[in-house]
Amino acid sequence: MSDIALHNGAATLPESALGAALGRRSVVLVGMMGAGKSSIGRRLATRLGIPFVDADTEIEKAAQMTISEIFAKHGEPDFRHGEARVIARLLDSGPQVLATGGGAFMNAETRALVRDKGISVWLRANVEVLIRRIKRRGDRPLLKDGDPAETLRRLIDERHPTYAEADITVESREVPHDTIVEEIVVGLCADPRVTAVPHDSGEPMP
Repeated sequence: MSDIALHNGAATLPESALGAALGRRSVVLVGMMGAGKSSIGRRLATRLGIPFVDADTEIEKAAQMTISEIFAKHGEPDFRHGEARVIARLLDSGPQVLATGGGAFMNAETRALVRDKGISVWLRANVEVLIRRIKRRGDRPLLKDGDPAETLRRLIDERHPTYAEADITVESREVPHDTIVEEIVVGLCADPRVTAVPHDSGEPMP
């Protein structure tokens, strides 16, 4: 069961007010590659009436290279440094639904910025779900070498304790995306940083 079930009894905002109640905060989706951050994020942004931004796409625009090319030419440390800079810039331009790369939330400075300027949502998916999904794509730099399933298990062990620091956790599973979106909306409505703001003010969060 998703952690979001704990919030199902909470009072919720009218949907038309939820996007405005975020103020300048972004909804930041975190989780493993293949968790559905981009596909679910687009639907969530439409639901909230705010823009959707994919951090990886913005990184590629800034570097004028694909993620795979950045990894190959500059290595992962340089990529992570650039990723942190791009996410910091994006968080200054909220509200938005921001999909982040799988390693982004592992950066302590990025996590601190997300806490200050966003509400984080961990899309948690088990390894079987992730393997099924990533087989459809061949552009994952961290899975280029060795056994992808073993690499995923190692990354899950490394990253899940940090992902668990997110404000909201929703299980990403094989259900319609609108079901996942609904669970995220319920979690946002239960977050006091959203419900504490007058719904029609549009004022930035403190």
